[in-house]
Amino acid sequence: MNCIKSFQGSRGVLLLRTFRRIDPVRTAVASCYSTKPAPAAPVATNSKPSPTAGAAAERKSIIPPNYRHVYREFLPDPKLEWRNSLREKLERRDMLSRRANIDIPEFYVGSVLAVTSSDRHAETKTARFVGICILREKCGLRARFILRNVIDHQGIEISYDLYDPTLQKIEVLRLEKRLDDQLIYLRDALDEYSTFDVNMEPEILPDGAPVPVNDVKVVLKPHPWYARWERHDLRGVANMEEHTNERRRVNAARLATPWEKYDLMKEYRRSIPEEEQKEIFTEIYSTLHSQELAQKKMKRKRIFVKPTKLA
Repeated sequence: MNCIKSFQGSRGVLLLRTFRRIDPVRTAVASCYSTKPAPAAPVATNSKPSPTAGAAAERKSIIPPNYRHVYREFLPDPKLEWRNSLREKLERRDMLSRRANIDIPEFYVGSVLAVTSSDRHAETKTARFVGICILREKCGLRARFILRNVIDHQGIEISYDLYDPTLQKIEVLRLEKRLDDQLIYLRDALDEYSTFDVNMEPEILPDGAPVPVNDVKVVLKPHPWYARWERHDLRGVANMEEHTNERRRVNAARLATPWEKYDLMKEYRRSIPEEEQKEIFTEIYSTLHSQELAQKKMKRKRIFVKPTKLA
């Protein structure tokens, strides 16, 4: 094969023509212009999977699927401009340390809770409030919930930070869900739907029982309302049509966006990918599981009544 090399020097161009013998074996291996696919690399038959990868896969498989609903505040905000992996990791660590000092039970929007918090202005330095959870929002250490109750014909709402150090005790008096994700419309409903006894006794569900869904539909008061509820797709309101005239109905239909439920990219931006959820819950599963076992043990001790010895 003729190989021509050129060298640029001060006296001109020197063409050097050399003749080389080609090695057929080396040419077949080092060919750069062949259109045939490169031979596949031999696969080692005695390769063993790493124990770390196997343990991680096993840990991900044993994570309960309801963790994303029970511990929803551990999932970060889906907005990319608010994401910070280091801050989220430090917040999860602080949340786990806070859960080691206070029992934060499972509850949803529609559950009836009793929260005991520190209050320096109270006579006993503590305040206990009973109400229905009408809202759960935000994530991380900023997670909060709102309780509502009607006391002496006056609607009272208190907003609590879930990981506030002043919270001393959170009790679930009635664990249930509602038809809607938010119950803000209870502000415009009749008082009977937001009235609960402050001395209400807890209703205990058996272990392993599904969370019941309360399908009650509330009755709204006449206008004015806190918001234009006719523009929201509410399933827990019974008399929406009675207080909606033709003009309000037309405006609600004009501003409705029924196609958003088919927008996959918008739904993707609103949620955290399942793979990332598994990574997060894998990181905190061992601590949460040990805390759940300790809570169940304490719950059994509270339920059990030691018999007194008769004389």
